[in-house]
Amino acid sequence: MPIEITHATVSEWEARLGHQVRRVRIAQDLDQARLAELADLSIGAVSNLERGKGSSLRTMIAVLRALGRVDWLESLAPPVAVSPLQLLRAKQRLPQPRVRASRKRRPQAGP
Repeated sequence: MPIEITHATVSEWEARLGHQVRRVRIAQDLDQARLAELADLSIGAVSNLERGKGSSLRTMIAVLRALGRVDWLESLAPPVAVSPLQLLRAKQRLPQPRVRASRKRRPQAGP
């Protein structure tokens, strides 16, 4: 049964992503050992990722790069457009640097 995306737990997401990685690996006719070699990881790291057992982001990135699926990563971090008005508002919220008042200098006594 499909997981309701908005209500999925972290564990469910790990399992779902791991399953998708496994499907891509098998579609590319790779075994876990070869994928681990291509990604410069241990077989255990690849296995844990595919089983959804607490893999690191570093492992996920290495595996996706080895599988040629960097597009998955790009979909996680799409470019964010900031309007000029938003930039202006953000700048106005920043504290302005303090400007010290200058002192009047005393006239120097002549020699």
